[in-house]
Amino acid sequence: MAPFKRILLKLSGEALSGKLGHGFDPSAVDSICGQIKAAHETGVEIAIVIGGGNIFRGLKASSRGMDRITADSMGMLATMIDGLALRDALEKQGVTTSHMSSLPVTGLVEPFVQKKAISYLSKGHVVIFSGGTGNPYFSTDTAASLRAAQINADVILKGTKVDGVYEGDPLLDPSLKKFDTITYTEVLDRDLGVMDATAIAMCRENHIPIIVFNLTGEGILLRVVLGEHVGTIVKEEGHG
Repeated sequence: MAPFKRILLKLSGEALSGKLGHGFDPSAVDSICGQIKAAHETGVEIAIVIGGGNIFRGLKASSRGMDRITADSMGMLATMIDGLALRDALEKQGVTTSHMSSLPVTGLVEPFVQKKAISYLSKGHVVIFSGGTGNPYFSTDTAASLRAAQINADVILKGTKVDGVYEGDPLLDPSLKKFDTITYTEVLDRDLGVMDATAIAMCRENHIPIIVFNLTGEGILLRVVLGEHVGTIVKEEGHG
């Protein structure tokens, strides 16, 4: 029995690109979906917020001169493409999946409705949220915090390429210390880049812990879902 009733998994678009570095790597997508399926079979309810950086990064395009609202809109559309790819792969592995977006496209993706999303989760669907928040200037990290609050998730699981939160970038300096636990305030004060400041503040306000871990480890998501202390936990001071 998993210690969590309902989780929100935050996936970057880059997670779907695997070793290719862009677009979709079928082996990476299948591996991630296999992990989601194994975790789902424990009985935990799973919602996913997916990014779109493997296809298009709005902030990067904006820095190169594109209108910010146009660039962010393109980025939100990229998350919908990733959501469709993720849904297809999950369903091929036998996982009942619903795909909801803040930017609905009739015939492809249904609009996000809070009560309907919760109903899907309670019926055992894995629910994918795409389209970010539906507004420019907000990241998919913020979308993850928002959706987690809306569905009353017990925790946000953020799968990354590193095995937790460090004092800096461990890929540049392997000697840096990794935190087992850290508070929201410390993350903000140290500017550690776990999630953007808006997302962290929203998690703090709604008492939603964040577990940061390396998603590429075999069976790692199942270990996290089963309560093993993996990666770094971001939480309020004094909370278990």
